[in-house]
Amino acid sequence: MKLFKSALMVAAIGFSAFSPAVKADDMHHGMKMDIVDTAVAAGSFKTLTAALQAAGLVDTLKGKGPFTVFAPTDDAFAKLPAGTVDDLLKPENKDKLAAILTYHVVAGKVMSKSLAGKKTDAKTVNGANLAIDATGSTVMIKDAKVIKADIKASNGVIHVIDTVLLP
Repeated sequence: MKLFKSALMVAAIGFSAFSPAVKADDMHHGMKMDIVDTAVAAGSFKTLTAALQAAGLVDTLKGKGPFTVFAPTDDAFAKLPAGTVDDLLKPENKDKLAAILTYHVVAGKVMSKSLAGKKTDAKTVNGANLAIDATGSTVMIKDAKVIKADIKASNGVIHVIDTVLLP
């Protein structure tokens, strides 16, 4: 739970959303910030970082990559039915949680400009396809809206979404 405690500590300092002062290129323990460190530093992904820890995926997303992560905010997790997150965080649901989280990850670094004006599918790390529609003014990833795109990390990119994607 070290990562979760770090997320809470960062949140307590006052980061409530991505701030121009927090960039993946900033030095963090002498290294560029990876996807996990970038999400923790943002402060609006406490549930996601706790879920990554519970599913045993932190080391994977700290790996070389590159990865594209469609990251649901804490508000997105809060829209799930009451008790869903607590249930998913239980050790006996680790595989189910991992399947949901890996449905939010695509191998490779996919920047928004490469999707602009297109409707396509992307194969997620969990093996399922994810519908992407960037033909309108709002980019949709399945039924989630991208609310902030192209947050660069040392091992990929994060696109912030407003809804948790369920395979």
